[in-house]
Amino acid sequence: MEPLTPTEQERYRRQMMLPGFTVESQQQLKATTALVTGVGGLGGTAALYLAAAGVGKLILVRGGNLQRDDMNRQILMTDDWVGQPRVFKAQETLQAFNPDIEIEAVCEYVSAENIDTLVQRADIALDCAFDFAERDLLNAACVRHGKPMIEAAMNGMEAYLTTIVPGQTPCLTCLFPEKPEWDRWGFGVIGAVPGTLACLAALEAIKLLTHLGEPLMGQLLTMDLARAEFAKRRPYHDPNCPVCGDRTRQTLSTQLSTIATPTRPIASR
Repeated sequence: MEPLTPTEQERYRRQMMLPGFTVESQQQLKATTALVTGVGGLGGTAALYLAAAGVGKLILVRGGNLQRDDMNRQILMTDDWVGQPRVFKAQETLQAFNPDIEIEAVCEYVSAENIDTLVQRADIALDCAFDFAERDLLNAACVRHGKPMIEAAMNGMEAYLTTIVPGQTPCLTCLFPEKPEWDRWGFGVIGAVPGTLACLAALEAIKLLTHLGEPLMGQLLTMDLARAEFAKRRPYHDPNCPVCGDRTRQTLSTQLSTIATPTRPIASR
């Protein structure tokens, strides 16, 4: 892995003081490309903390222009940018915040035409899109290409978070085989709610990449922020899931074959 520059060593010194977080951990972040979809109140804040941690490259994906009612939660934006493509302002803000990393802005919504190319270029994805159509496309592409995905979503004062590793954990379709009705314009939001979830999502990505702590693999963290109630649940991992079932069976078959194969003893001399 590429060594850290003196500036990077200084910038990230405090996190490298954490037990279990080494110079090699920081180098792993530097070598990582993270895809963040839906760069708004949730995705934009998550991207900020990935940038702060030193993830080497961020690919930001979001179509559409900034609106004034986005301003109560989209902390990468400024009021003078209203009416312009928000993803370019996010890129500008993050690049000024940490000039040591690379930021790429893709002014498009996630679609069947662009998702495979985007996922193949990344090491990890953060799913912060505003609807299930985009989320399902990202989930399926991450399963196809074997890329881990941090799944984070909120509605009103409630939120959920999980880490999806294809073949090892339930995917988004396992969690929500039937998609709930959702109106992107029809829910209220206090900016601190997506902000709270975004910090946890960024932390999940950092933990998974650096082997720090215990990521939410196979666990769904649910949050009722109106009551400050948090719970962990074990979602069903559907072996016949139309999206991840084949990869899960393939992973299990490989694991069983490894266990069944005896290790050749080392000849003594």
